[in-house]
Amino acid sequence: MVSGGTVLGGRYKLVERIASGGMGDVWRGTDEVLGRTVAVKILLPSLLEEPGFAERFRGEARTMATINHPGVVDVYDYGSDPQAGAYLVMEYVEGDALSRTLSKVSRLTPARTMALMAQAADALHAAHEKGIVHRDVKPGNLLVRPDGTLVLTDFGIARSAAVGQLTQAGAVLGTASYISPEQATGGVATPLSDIYALGVVAYQCLSGHRPFEGDNPLEIAMRHVREQAPPLPGDVPPAVRAIVERAMAKDPTARYPTAAAFAQVARRTGTGLASTTGMAVGPAGSPVSVPPIPAPTSPGPSGTGSVSRPPTTAPGGTRVMGAYPPPTGPAGGSGYHRGAASVPPPPPSRPDTSYLPAQPPPPGRGPFAGRGTMVILGTLIGVLVLLGLGCGAWALLHNSGNNKPAAVGSPTTGRTTAAPQPSLTGPLVSARCDVVKKGPTFDQTKEFLEGQGFQVSRQDVPGSRNRVLEVTPCEAPKGSTITVKVGNGQRASAPAASNSADGNGDGGGTNPSGSVGAPLQGCGPVCLSSPPGPPGTN
Repeated sequence: MVSGGTVLGGRYKLVERIASGGMGDVWRGTDEVLGRTVAVKILLPSLLEEPGFAERFRGEARTMATINHPGVVDVYDYGSDPQAGAYLVMEYVEGDALSRTLSKVSRLTPARTMALMAQAADALHAAHEKGIVHRDVKPGNLLVRPDGTLVLTDFGIARSAAVGQLTQAGAVLGTASYISPEQATGGVATPLSDIYALGVVAYQCLSGHRPFEGDNPLEIAMRHVREQAPPLPGDVPPAVRAIVERAMAKDPTARYPTAAAFAQVARRTGTGLASTTGMAVGPAGSPVSVPPIPAPTSPGPSGTGSVSRPPTTAPGGTRVMGAYPPPTGPAGGSGYHRGAASVPPPPPSRPDTSYLPAQPPPPGRGPFAGRGTMVILGTLIGVLVLLGLGCGAWALLHNSGNNKPAAVGSPTTGRTTAAPQPSLTGPLVSARCDVVKKGPTFDQTKEFLEGQGFQVSRQDVPGSRNRVLEVTPCEAPKGSTITVKVGNGQRASAPAASNSADGNGDGGGTNPSGSVGAPLQGCGPVCLSSPPGPPGTN
């Protein structure tokens, strides 16, 4: 007889018994090697007396350990101990059995039911692909974590004892209530048998009761063979009703061909109902081949295996240990209660976009539309305008003369601002406007300027006849036109500067005091200097 504190295999310390069923007891324990919480299922000694059972149990335990799916409880170890006999070490799952949830709220909504059935069918499909048939699908073996994900536990390993257990009154009441017709008549359990049992679980979630009841397990099993299940309540949607009826078909070939097909239909229907009612239905929307989203937390305080189901007073039936608080919600009655208290909304599911077709861009959203493109175009235009202004300013400054004043008697050659010659380029050549103060004749000036490569334009103005009064510009590239202002012998109407300080107009360059004469009209201060002029001007 084992008790709390017993260590199995020198490694697994039993802490408390959390459930008891037809195959044995389930304990919460501690793996003292890895320091983690585990669930230890100790088999009944009577099962070990059957010839070949121990070896078959060990082989199927190894096969179970190969299933890697978040919806299937993990099997860690198998062993035998002199005190306890054969035992199985499994993952310790946090959550309540679906049977306890149903005892609190009686019925689940169609959307919640379809979401849970889809997860359970996914887990069954993973086991079926490994050649394993559960044989004991019922609410007590479906654990729901706090995040809404479901875990399938307690696979019916003792397959040879399935029919024999039916003769033990109340020992397998839960199994008889969900057994398939082919199992009840002595046939071999197949994956389609698990689909039938899962359909019965869905029926109970939607109606609040099992489809068949009876005085003993054998009577219940025979009703699965001979009778049709009563109709589901009228508030169950037709699509959900059709799913349950097909899963519970008496003929195995009329059921869903695989658990994956069952999961796909249930998930699609549950998602549609959730979108209509706005309720969360748990992990959904992923392809059938993709398992449900695993729980983000580590296993926690709850047992696996034959966990508690609704209490029964039948002799030898499953006993519910005092590991859970007593139910506080209403039970029985008709209509939906305020959701399943032990099935909180799961995290939002990830949308599946792998099958969505490529969408064309909306009108007006091409590569050249939008405010960003306009800003770029405006910036380019502004840069081009600035470049044009900069080039024009450079040309103006490069081709213009300098009209800065020079000190009296300075040898620096003066310049006046020249009109821009955008069509002529080259080095600037001096027009020697500083010689104007000596009063050269127009012919002399023209001959000199043309020799320098300039073109000459004459302009007659009041002043000494045939005397040059002004030359502009003072510097320019070769080929430029130089304007020469020549006196026409008339006096100006107002006093103006002249070449002679005494006003005789003879072109003299000095005044009575002997100082340099005043600047000529239009020549500017640069004409005050007296460098040598062209020949014949002295």
